[in-house]
Amino acid sequence: MVDAIISPILEQLTSMAVEEAKEQVRLVTGVGKEVKKLTSNLRVIQAVLNDAEKRQIKEERVRLWLDQLRDACYDMEDVLGEWNTPRLKLQIDGVDDHENDALVPKKKVCSFFPAASCFGCKPIFLRRRIALKMKDINETLDDIAKQKAEFGFSVNVIKSNERADQRVPSISSIDESEIFGRETQKNDLVNRLLCESSEEQKGPRVISLVGMGGIGKTTLTQLAYNNDDVKIHFEKRIWVCVSDPFDEFRIARAIIEALKPDSAKDLVEFQSLMQHIQECVVRKKFLLVLDDVWNKDYSKWEPFYNCLKNGLHGSKILITTRDETTAHIMKSTDIIPIAVLFEKECWSIFESIAFFGKSMEGCENLKKIGREIVGKCKGLPLAVKIIGSLLRSKNTEEEWQNILKSEIWDHKVVERGLLAPLLLSYNELPSKVKHCFSYCAVFPKDFEIIKYKLIKLWMAQGYLNEKENKEMQDIGEEYFNILASSSFFQEFKTDGDGKVYGCKMHDLVHDVAQFICRNECLTVKIPGGMSSFEQKKVLHLMLTVDVGTSVPIAIWNNVKRMRRLRSLLVEGGDYSWSSKVLPQLFDKLTCLRALTLETHCCFDFIQKIPKNIEKLIHLKYLNLCGQTEIEKLPETLCELYNLECLNVSGCWNLRELPRGIGKLRKLMYLYNEGTSCLRYLPVGIGELISLREVTKFVVGGGYDRACSLGSLKKLNLLRKCSIRGLGGVSDAGEVRRAELEKQKYLVELGLYFDQAGRRENEEDEDERLLEALGPPPNLKKLEIYDYRGRRNVVPINWIMSLTNLRDLSLSKWRNCEHLPPLGKLPSLEYLVIELMNSVKRVGNEFLGVESDTDGSSVIAFPKLKLLDFYIMKELEEWDFGTAIKGEIIIMPRLSSLSIDGCPKLKALPDHLLQKTTLQKLWIWGCPILEERCRKETGEDWPLIRHIPKISIY
Repeated sequence: MVDAIISPILEQLTSMAVEEAKEQVRLVTGVGKEVKKLTSNLRVIQAVLNDAEKRQIKEERVRLWLDQLRDACYDMEDVLGEWNTPRLKLQIDGVDDHENDALVPKKKVCSFFPAASCFGCKPIFLRRRIALKMKDINETLDDIAKQKAEFGFSVNVIKSNERADQRVPSISSIDESEIFGRETQKNDLVNRLLCESSEEQKGPRVISLVGMGGIGKTTLTQLAYNNDDVKIHFEKRIWVCVSDPFDEFRIARAIIEALKPDSAKDLVEFQSLMQHIQECVVRKKFLLVLDDVWNKDYSKWEPFYNCLKNGLHGSKILITTRDETTAHIMKSTDIIPIAVLFEKECWSIFESIAFFGKSMEGCENLKKIGREIVGKCKGLPLAVKIIGSLLRSKNTEEEWQNILKSEIWDHKVVERGLLAPLLLSYNELPSKVKHCFSYCAVFPKDFEIIKYKLIKLWMAQGYLNEKENKEMQDIGEEYFNILASSSFFQEFKTDGDGKVYGCKMHDLVHDVAQFICRNECLTVKIPGGMSSFEQKKVLHLMLTVDVGTSVPIAIWNNVKRMRRLRSLLVEGGDYSWSSKVLPQLFDKLTCLRALTLETHCCFDFIQKIPKNIEKLIHLKYLNLCGQTEIEKLPETLCELYNLECLNVSGCWNLRELPRGIGKLRKLMYLYNEGTSCLRYLPVGIGELISLREVTKFVVGGGYDRACSLGSLKKLNLLRKCSIRGLGGVSDAGEVRRAELEKQKYLVELGLYFDQAGRRENEEDEDERLLEALGPPPNLKKLEIYDYRGRRNVVPINWIMSLTNLRDLSLSKWRNCEHLPPLGKLPSLEYLVIELMNSVKRVGNEFLGVESDTDGSSVIAFPKLKLLDFYIMKELEEWDFGTAIKGEIIIMPRLSSLSIDGCPKLKALPDHLLQKTTLQKLWIWGCPILEERCRKETGEDWPLIRHIPKISIY
């Protein structure tokens, strides 16, 4: 893992030496020598890191040695940041004019610091300080290098798992639905949930599943919880992950959120929460799951049990715990011990994973070794799954034997509850992925990790270095997939496209991450958590603050002492402390790479960001999501020359971004959706040549300082962009200057023709603007809102060019009377059409194709999987009759059809309903269709009864 820090440091040191040789920079006397010495020391140490990292698990002395090395490397990273940032500032401040993309200085750079003072120091003092720091680090590395000889480390050999060309298994192949050996227990548990309690039973019946960690208690509970009969039997189902400690406030709020969302925002007192739960369960039969309970104090559980007695007779509480004592304390009437799996069942799990994709010929010896390995997993399904995931990528007997004979199986940390397969699997990860995994220890247990945020945090810490033509985002996706396919992540959340956007970590996996990172990562829950700050050397800190809870000043005094902190992630409902505390934090925590000040539900928001944020010169990630009271950001934020990601999503009252934003040349991600008061972006936005994503590119607005569409021309690395304010643009020439058709990396685009009413002939203007924009060549997802074109609804240059388009949404086209010929789009898979209130009929024009003269079949919508019509109030008729007669094949792959809010629609095309590919039919707010499709009695019921999932409301 330390190698992931050393490698980028070596690259930067090499760069320093090269620049000195070219006389582009003047280093302080002696620094050049220190740089060479640093490089030499690090290369010598790097050569033995693979062996050292394996041995650290069983040898405490090696672990302490690696800790020393890691600390020295972090110090070196800070020094290099202090060296590089002023150079970057000089480059940017020295640019001749706004048209120069190359950041060419006005004159030859003879020193790597600006002539004026920067960051509060005189240049000569800053140069000397860096020279002294390098010398101190070199002395430390000298000692570390000398100690290295005492351990007799083996020199690195290239491992298969470090190959740059390694193919990463796709997480889409992970199938968590295959559960082995629990069918009898699942049926027994479902029966206990469905059976009626005796009349003597006062209050809900409590059932507990008891078993050791990793044995499958949660999986078994999920199977029962999602059983169709269970869903029907209980009016309300509630799932709460409790974990340790037993946080009464959090548990109460989670229960209320499931019973009656958003109804407890103003409740602060515990008694009020209990009263609300009592009211919510009155006359309701509910199932409450409390997963992973450790509580041994009945007084904490008693108020919950008493208020839950108000539920309807037959309600159940299902608990999972590792301790039978806890089950008794929770007043369990049924205690079900969960035993380990039999070896046959363990082998079935292992075989389905480890041999996936392998030819079974010649695998007999591997099977023999595999059975011995499975025997070491002691019947724990999590252990079997993880070791199977590890061996899936290994194909030789030698590799399998190395796993079987590893000393880790007998190591003392395994006796402390850490699973040997987890440690073995961790050891086999590429070095940089190890770093990414251990960082996840900063999140609390059962935390829902959002993938795109996690990748940005990895990026901020320098774990994702660009290589060859690969973007850091793509490398982050690759590393996430490695961890997912190795079973380090679970409970994946997917979007409508099947892409993973969130996940969790099993408690035992989290324990391993904490073990690996030592004291580097810390999570503190407010209220509580004071004792947690006894840990030293914390680099990454997450504070989660309950709604209505004030943060004790003692907490912030502890945080301010963490001078080396690199991540401060605050998520909570109270920021009343911010005006006083934030300036102090910015003064002290100058090593921060990532800063999150996010809220989803809050009473006291941040009012303003202090000006001294400029002191966070290393900051790469700033998340202010949900801070609705911030109206503007300070200009000093533009001194954060290393900033890569700025998230102001949900900052409703934000009126403007800093005028100097063009100085943030490293900014790659600007998330600013949900900023309804943000009417324009500054002119400098066109200078952000590294920008990959901007969720709200606001144009025009009638402001002199506003950027224009032409600013897009320079942003030629854009991948995702949503353009707002097109309804107020009238200059087609300005639109053409954006050269959108040359944006070869742009794959997701949103076009919003809002800010209407500022032009004459708006229908013609919208048509001319859309044609002038020109479609990007590699677009995969497109959304067009508020478009007012009537005659040429979608210009032909768009239809002919969108050959790669997979996802299309068209919304609020108020003048559109006939749908465009979208059937011509060869790659379209997902189509949503909504709020088209001038459309009365959908016919052959929607298909956009005609039958061939030679009699062969033509396909309209050849790849379409999902079609959604939403709120089409005037739509009456949908008929492809003549097209069918003309031998046109329509939507051969359609699997999901949703019709929502079409009250006048008389019927659906028969041939769509009869498709054997159709798996889901949703009809809501369509009274005529509802009658036609009514179960058993509806006229169209015989046509649709084969569809597996039918929802009609």
